Amino acid sequence: MSGPHDRLARYTFGHPRRAEAELRAVLPERITAAVDWSSLRQEQISVVDEALKETRRDLLFSARLRTGKQVWMYVLLEHQSSVDRWMAWRMLRYVQRLGDKWREEHPESMRMPVIIPLVLYHGEEGRWTAPRRVEELYDIPEGEEWSELVPRMKYLLDDLTAEKEEALRARPGPALVRLTWLLLRHGRSEELAERLPEWTALFAEVYATPDGVEKLGRVVRYLLYVGGREAHEVAGQVLHSVMDAQRAEELMRSYGEELIEQGRQQGRAEILLRILAARGVQVGEEARQRILTCTDTSRLDRWVDRALNATRLSDVLDDLPQ
Repeated sequence: MSGPHDRLARYTFGHPRRAEAELRAVLPERITAAVDWSSLRQEQISVVDEALKETRRDLLFSARLRTGKQVWMYVLLEHQSSVDRWMAWRMLRYVQRLGDKWREEHPESMRMPVIIPLVLYHGEEGRWTAPRRVEELYDIPEGEEWSELVPRMKYLLDDLTAEKEEALRARPGPALVRLTWLLLRHGRSEELAERLPEWTALFAEVYATPDGVEKLGRVVRYLLYVGGREAHEVAGQVLHSVMDAQRAEELMRSYGEELIEQGRQQGRAEILLRILAARGVQVGEEARQRILTCTDTSRLDRWVDRALNATRLSDVLDDLPQ
């Protein structure tokens, strides 16, 4: 199952109007002025490596320029706790994959749309320090003729860890987007509980929007996952200040029960992996992620029962060749 940071980010920025706020925050002014933002839409394409989908999620949007040309805006939600030095190379690969998909669908075209790569980062270790240009990854001999022989690409970066809270709160955008930026920025910090009351007005703004209860429900689920006991108590107090007590309690209770059930599922998955390890059964990364992301309790129980006597992975998982 995906992590809490991923779920909150995808829910928030998976909507074109909310994604627009993130894109506007990092794109150069001349580009934002050239885009027809009313044409922005999400494309159902993913090019992230399967083995990395627990730490990275991607969103792809397309839009038209005011001149009529199409551009693609590729957003990678970066959830690693450490900075990836080779991110520029990885983004180059993803941009190439997107280009290959576009060429397959438009074989008659002699050119492809511009693909703008963007990394949204909010890791634990402080600011992003990895190279942002592909050419910086090469050990290039001296001389301009050498530098012209390596691929060139730069990805945009929204490093939330480098932004002050005041700057994030001042960014233009819907209330949920501004609250999400703050939560991702401080969700891993010990200061989360003491900061929540300062965001009460934002909670109220989110509640006042269409589907405000659902949006705050997503926020509550995130806080229950990442926050400690104090953060949970403060979150409840903030909710009580922006909505009636019964509804606030229902939100906290329903998402708390969901958290408990998902914890049970995660526990089953970890037990299964331990049994397989004890029996000497090799589990590759793809199979491991399949087990950890399974949300079907009965299937997990069936796999655990099979693992007790298994000698190979195909004895346990469905649909694997014997």
